[in-house]
Amino acid sequence: CSLQHMDLRTQVAAKQRVLEDNLRHIGKVQPELMMPAIHGPDWGYRHRARLTVRNVLKKGTVLVGFHEKRSSYVADMTACEVLPKRMSRLLPLLRELVGSLSIHDRLPQIEIALTDGNDVLVLRNLESLTPEDEQRIRHFADAQGVSIWLQPAGPDTAHPFHPPGAETLSYTLPEFDVRVSFKPTDFTQVNHSINRVLVRRALGLLDPRPGERIADLFCGLGNFTLPIARSGAQVTGIEGAMGLISRAEENAKNNDLSRNTRFLVMDLFRIDTAQWRALGPFDKLLIDPPRDGAMELVKLIGADGPKRIVYVSCNPATLARDAEVLVAVHGYTLKAAGIVNMFPHTAHVESIAWFEKE
Repeated sequence: CSLQHMDLRTQVAAKQRVLEDNLRHIGKVQPELMMPAIHGPDWGYRHRARLTVRNVLKKGTVLVGFHEKRSSYVADMTACEVLPKRMSRLLPLLRELVGSLSIHDRLPQIEIALTDGNDVLVLRNLESLTPEDEQRIRHFADAQGVSIWLQPAGPDTAHPFHPPGAETLSYTLPEFDVRVSFKPTDFTQVNHSINRVLVRRALGLLDPRPGERIADLFCGLGNFTLPIARSGAQVTGIEGAMGLISRAEENAKNNDLSRNTRFLVMDLFRIDTAQWRALGPFDKLLIDPPRDGAMELVKLIGADGPKRIVYVSCNPATLARDAEVLVAVHGYTLKAAGIVNMFPHTAHVESIAWFEKE
């Protein structure tokens, strides 16, 4: 959180300037309209976090928290104001819990995933727990009202530990009558309230209509796919991870949207012309890539590309780079762009852009 010295308005203005400068200097483009910034609560907003655990012999204690800036050291912290208070208060208690375990030096990470009805902590245990360890963790879970998962290896090995029969994690998009279920190790937006507004704005710009063929690229669990499908459009969601696609299909089924959705596993960083053409023509695209952007993909769109593209970005530099290709090479107009303050007090800039082919 490198921007806590700024008030929220100044943070938003600074991030908007970052987006404008990147579009102008890297992309050599300028939107016809700069949209009003999307922003919301500035504290207690972070519903996902990955905490590092470090047994520090010199201090005779276990640290649980985030790395110091540009350092492998873990900050000695007892609270985090961007986490909900109910989770922030657990930080010192987690230090005590890990310190009491036989594997206190073999538990390098705790992942947090919070919803309105269920708070999950995923303990990355590199060694098996002893019966005494298991009893301590069960007592902690019961006392603090959280669910504990264990992850002995990669993300796919994460599994519920205690309590038995805990509720499935999910978040809702009430405006579209959609509920999205997920595992605590799946990627979801950290800021649930801002995500709802982001989905609303993205669909407002995309303007999906019944019968249109729309692709949601880097679709994840279906955060945009399912609301688009609710409009009656035929939506193809594409993602590189099989596990996410499986859960996206389950979410479509649970929301009664299987009839107008299909999901495909495809590496969009290595997609070629033949693969892109085989997907068939689309009326519109929604692109929501990771920080590396979607350069290989936007190169393929071509002169006969869709009439409208909505691009959600977590890196204004790669958005600007890809915007230059869409505008200068493929003939799109950058109709509008704006920032989404998904991560208050941090320097991360989430943004959204609307491209139109006249």
